[in-house]
Amino acid sequence: MQRIQFHLPRKLEFGCGAAASCAEDLIASGYRKVLILTSGPTLGLAEPLLERLGRENARIYPEIDREPTIADFRKALETARAFNPDAIVGIGGGSVLDTAKLVAAFVRSTQDVTEAFGINLLQSRSVFLACLPTSAGTGSEVSPNAILLDENDRLKKGVVSPLLVPDSSYVDPLLTLSVPPAVTAATGMDALTHCIEAYTNKFAHPMVDIYALEGVRLIAASLETAVRNGSDIEAREKLALGSLYGGMCLGPVNTAAVHALAYPLGGEYHLAHGLSNSLLLPAVMRFNIPAAPTRYAEVARALGAPAQASVEETAHEGVKLVSDLARRCGLPTTLKEVGIAKDAIGCMATAAMKVTRLLKNNPRELSAADAESIYQEVYE
Repeated sequence: MQRIQFHLPRKLEFGCGAAASCAEDLIASGYRKVLILTSGPTLGLAEPLLERLGRENARIYPEIDREPTIADFRKALETARAFNPDAIVGIGGGSVLDTAKLVAAFVRSTQDVTEAFGINLLQSRSVFLACLPTSAGTGSEVSPNAILLDENDRLKKGVVSPLLVPDSSYVDPLLTLSVPPAVTAATGMDALTHCIEAYTNKFAHPMVDIYALEGVRLIAASLETAVRNGSDIEAREKLALGSLYGGMCLGPVNTAAVHALAYPLGGEYHLAHGLSNSLLLPAVMRFNIPAAPTRYAEVARALGAPAQASVEETAHEGVKLVSDLARRCGLPTTLKEVGIAKDAIGCMATAAMKVTRLLKNNPRELSAADAESIYQEVYE
């Protein structure tokens, strides 16, 4: 068995009402200057924390309303440095949490964020960091990853370091109740992709498999219900737990070709990350099945597919179930539907091939021609 490392928050609290513990823990630990990063849609969820900490001790930065660019991050960092906090809290979706993680790392650092793109290039983090996810998708609250859009290269780039794992994370399904159906669907498919890519990864490991397969089961069983009835607490709980498990897979084994091919969709066309993954997941699964048929058959069983005459047939049933789930949740299923021109496929394939830190994890080697074929398959 290969060696493996898990880096997780020192405190990880899950369950309805968990968010209330964040303020109490900050107060008990003696933090006096807390910067709360959030977005416009989740501002109301951050207000109780501000009130409990006291407006003389805490400040809200509510301006992370899109998947963050380097410029967006620098703006947040400038605010943080002016405030000089001793603790950073992120309350929001993956974009907010990723930005909070990076702000905590760079607020007292002389390193530039562009020097940290890649794996284990971040030099330090000295400010306390807590994360509270308000969507069930990225798993950023437990991962060592943070993603920014490089506007010049029109490509998403990642800072990957154990130093980005929060000190404390509070996963409260009640914070996800107000997430709109379309966002619930897209972020849920993102979480499902994390779990599937972790289980079928070239570097898959038994310690990760447990979380990955259970994440697939939980998300497959709850996503459509949460999309159709956002106030269904049980569905929200299962979805949040599945997303958490997916996030726990990111550090040890990470994702693979689905995410690599999704990055140009976000970088060039500003397509939401979860939707990009949802569009590409079935086609990449089909491409990968010859390299890992047994693994994909196990994924299919976790999705709810009955066993077929062969593992390959069972695996392909899983692809159908993923496609059907996205369709039932109201998500687009072709690149044409989201307004991407067919003549952009070559450029997207070239850009995707640059994401080597993820492509190296894919169970089947993928060439630029393969990337083009996958985009063509997904086009219409």
